[in-house]
Amino acid sequence: MQAASSKQEDAPLHNPLILIPSYNPGRKVYETVAAARRQQVPVWIVVDGSTDGTIETLQSMATEDPDLRVIVLPRNQGKGAAILHGAGLALQAGYTHALTMDSDGQHPADKIPEFLAASRANADAMILGVPVFAADAPALRVHGRKISNAWANLETLGVGIGDSLFGFRVYPLQALHGVLSTHRWMRRFDFDPEVVVRLSWRGVKPVNLPAQVSYFRPEQGGVSHFHYVRDNVLLTWMHTRLFLEFLVRLPVLMARRFISGS
Repeated sequence: MQAASSKQEDAPLHNPLILIPSYNPGRKVYETVAAARRQQVPVWIVVDGSTDGTIETLQSMATEDPDLRVIVLPRNQGKGAAILHGAGLALQAGYTHALTMDSDGQHPADKIPEFLAASRANADAMILGVPVFAADAPALRVHGRKISNAWANLETLGVGIGDSLFGFRVYPLQALHGVLSTHRWMRRFDFDPEVVVRLSWRGVKPVNLPAQVSYFRPEQGGVSHFHYVRDNVLLTWMHTRLFLEFLVRLPVLMARRFISGS
């Protein structure tokens, strides 16, 4: 019994890495990886079947940096699938938390220390980025997300999800992998909003922090895989599923809210 207790005490409470899913991101991915590595945290990039020629350069960067790992998936499976794959390997390697960020340069690498510090202080929570948009941000992206945010907060009884779609976050890896590996959905654009709802249902509390988001024009190296009709249909189907499940879970969620007093 004493040996088991000692083993638990020796287990790391907070051993993070940066996990970057990447699919045909263009040249911005090199800047993203370099900026993330400047934060002195291991970076794993999961290349999700890219065909834009970025794999070779990323692998070359990794040969010169032992804390940069490039994981190549043979075909495109979606953001959630890439994160699931990376999370499983990270758990096996002894990591406890993953900061996720997009590979296209939209997320602020200089915020990584602040987000990891918040995660260290709230090891059981998920640290959620709340986007701060510049004046030139696409209006459809800025205002359209309000609908998904409203649904996510309804489905969690207003637990306090600041933004359901922004992918700059820190997750407890065990909880993240547990949710992803036990559900067939959350593999593409539905990953970010659905995983935050399901983690909330499991009792993982959100901590919200502001983070600037950048949008780059094509001539600046910007690449977007967002498809307005396709991805909004996917989100509608996702929230339909979640709301029906929410109705089934409602008594448990209300009881938990009553017991917690919030």
